[in-house]
Amino acid sequence: MGVGPGNDAVRVATLVKRYGRLEALRQVDLEVPAGEAFGLVGANGAGKTTLIKCMLDLCDYDSGTIELFGIGARAPGSRRRLAYVPERFVPPHYLRCREFLELLLQISGVRYDAAAAERVLAELELDAQALERPVRQLSKGMTQKLGLAASFLLERDLYVLDEPMSGLDPAARVAVKSVLRRLAAEGRTLFFTSHVLADVEELCSSIAVLDRGQVRFRGPPAALCARYAEPRLEQAFMRCIREQ
Repeated sequence: MGVGPGNDAVRVATLVKRYGRLEALRQVDLEVPAGEAFGLVGANGAGKTTLIKCMLDLCDYDSGTIELFGIGARAPGSRRRLAYVPERFVPPHYLRCREFLELLLQISGVRYDAAAAERVLAELELDAQALERPVRQLSKGMTQKLGLAASFLLERDLYVLDEPMSGLDPAARVAVKSVLRRLAAEGRTLFFTSHVLADVEELCSSIAVLDRGQVRFRGPPAALCARYAEPRLEQAFMRCIREQ
């Protein structure tokens, strides 16, 4: 599995994470080659967000190793090539949307380009007039689009997106999926979680099923469907986690 350390965007080896007596991640091994559109799927409490937090050094882990583009994940430099949007994205409520984008890009060492910002907002079907609105006035869906717009403006090699379409209406989901397809076509690495397995089946060339802290399957969505002779990923996923 994988194509060698130099070509992996993400490499996780024998990762263990405990919260007291609860073993949230149990000897997780996972490799995501650079340029892959990868989906991490699992039920609530499977350990998906915990794994992402360990990858981004947002929480410590008990044993194992994580590398991002060959650099240990505990080193700040390992995150230079990635952008991250959490499931519960909450920008500073006192800023206007444009101010938030400007600040985030400045912190990231990227010059704010008004034309580029409007172009990304248009891709996500977020009205450019929203740039002058205070963040606190945005709906949940608009706030999610703002977080995605900020990450896409960074133009990174790896996008780590935890439930990126959470709170979006059907039209907005179509728009976000269109941007994700563009990024994949450009050779960017996508690492995202989603409970909407139809989106995963549509967008991802490869997935991993995480269940109770362990990887139960790793490979193309079609291979999981073939394993259980199911036509759709949802049914194959349910059989995968229930047989355990």
